[in-house]
Amino acid sequence: MKPNDPSIDPPGEGRLAFAPRDHPPIPRARIGVILANLGTPDGTDYRSMRRYLSEFLSDRRVIDYSPWFWQPLLQLVILSRRPFRSGKAYRGIWNNEADESPLLTTTRAQAAALARALEPLYGERVLVDFAMRYGNPSTLSVIRGLKERGCERILFFPLYPQYSAPTTATANDQAFRALMTMNWQPSIRTVPAYFDEPAYIEALAGSVERAYAGLSRRPDLLVTSYHGLPQRYLTEGDPYHCQCQKTTRLLRERLGFAPEEAVISFQSRFGPEEWLKPYTVEEVARLAGAGKRNIAIMAPAFSSDCVETLEEIREEIQHAFRAAGGETFTYIPCLNDDTAHIAMMSDIVRRELGGWT
Repeated sequence: MKPNDPSIDPPGEGRLAFAPRDHPPIPRARIGVILANLGTPDGTDYRSMRRYLSEFLSDRRVIDYSPWFWQPLLQLVILSRRPFRSGKAYRGIWNNEADESPLLTTTRAQAAALARALEPLYGERVLVDFAMRYGNPSTLSVIRGLKERGCERILFFPLYPQYSAPTTATANDQAFRALMTMNWQPSIRTVPAYFDEPAYIEALAGSVERAYAGLSRRPDLLVTSYHGLPQRYLTEGDPYHCQCQKTTRLLRERLGFAPEEAVISFQSRFGPEEWLKPYTVEEVARLAGAGKRNIAIMAPAFSSDCVETLEEIREEIQHAFRAAGGETFTYIPCLNDDTAHIAMMSDIVRRELGGWT
């Protein structure tokens, strides 16, 4: 068709260049950015918890036992009891005002803050949203929603600083599964692990320095507690353990701490097999027994405070420390929507969008 054909509308918002006048409106081409977090139950009741835990614990990236063995055990035994215990833990930290988990509240705040940080650079061309691997908003619904709003390219950002198969990989898997349901797929990129990103280390260090500045007595040491992983994952090639070690080393060096002033441990063990050691709940008790009565603890692998930090660390792990003779237990919150954390995300997004904008 010729450019001056009177049956053709000029290009503009919602119009393709040289499209017929009766052509359906087409959304303006945009780029989407999705912050992807672990997930959250919709409520603390038995059915909500069971639905969430079933999805989570049925993921072969998380529990890789044969389904013939695992599913009967999960559905008939574990999920008959665990939703009650998990529901109680969530009720202790639930955001009652918004009727949602703190993880959902914080991830929403992170997405909103990131959108504000990117707006001066990209205007309305880049849209920011967030999704959960398990629960809602689902990865599928968010990718479809961004595509309907004109996002022909999507940057998928798993909020896991250290890579592991049960976190980063399964988040990416879910994004790719979403594409499999779409006839018109957006192009997609995934953000790599950022465990040694200078801005990430700086943000962690800033949170430690602020916490220490508010204490009347300097802690004897800093415990960096990471989510655990079965030991065999390490021997099978998963880089998580090594990346956790490097994060703690870089943080210690940035803070100017001696090696004995910052130690590493692993929490949230599940099942009978051996996991990465030392286990945090045992390590803090050992430290207290060895005379380290005043400690600070943080969770660098978590981008947002959640049940593992707000309930497990501040309740179970703190109790183990005090029962062993510990005195001062200082929990340093996750980076959440801290300004330095959002600035780090913004820097990573700008770099990963290279060639797209």
